[in-house]
Amino acid sequence: MTVHIGAKPGDIAPTVLMPGDPYRARWAAETFLDAPRLVNEVRGMLGYTGTWQGHPVTIHGSGMGMPSFSIYANELIRDYDVQTLIRVGSAGAMQPRVQIRDVVLAMSCSSLSTPSTGIFRDLNFAPCADFDLLCAARQVARDKGITVHVGNVYSSDVFYDERPDLNEIMTRHGVLAVEMEAAELYNLCARHGRRGLAVLTISDHLQTGAALPSADRERSFGEMIEIALGAAFAG
Repeated sequence: MTVHIGAKPGDIAPTVLMPGDPYRARWAAETFLDAPRLVNEVRGMLGYTGTWQGHPVTIHGSGMGMPSFSIYANELIRDYDVQTLIRVGSAGAMQPRVQIRDVVLAMSCSSLSTPSTGIFRDLNFAPCADFDLLCAARQVARDKGITVHVGNVYSSDVFYDERPDLNEIMTRHGVLAVEMEAAELYNLCARHGRRGLAVLTISDHLQTGAALPSADRERSFGEMIEIALGAAFAG
């Protein structure tokens, strides 16, 4: 039990999927896990543990933004010895070829700052995904016929961005999408020797203004969960 996670020892699985929204964590657990049980609800941040194809899995909310994500990921690693952390969430497309409902696998992450920035000081550390997880997720997506893109994403500190100049520069340099948590996930996994991956569903497009209708989000986000689970236990 920690300050932010009320789970008892043994309640958290070695593999954790982390959506930002605690209610999406509940939906994913009830939809994809066998015998899910609530293991945390401190501050309304829901976490559930069950099994998927016989493998123990926890699905735990992270909140929005890197500071919130960092709290939960640190405690999951430090106090519950989690070995694999997979962010599952939405993202905004930044490239014309990336379409609504597509899945982006974050190979690396760009950011202006993260909670880990102070540790690196003058070093521009380049956080990246676990290679085996990344390859496995790409294969799972292809096997399921899901359109997937692999590359750099931008982890933003803010949701309401007012830097069109920065967005234009990132688009020119091939950044696929913008989200708010992956860079800190990869920093923490590198620091503690854990496996990390961000699997992202495109819910809106920064260039076209298109957005995924709310009625379609559950089905599209379900594909993302299937990819994450398949990758976590590949081989």
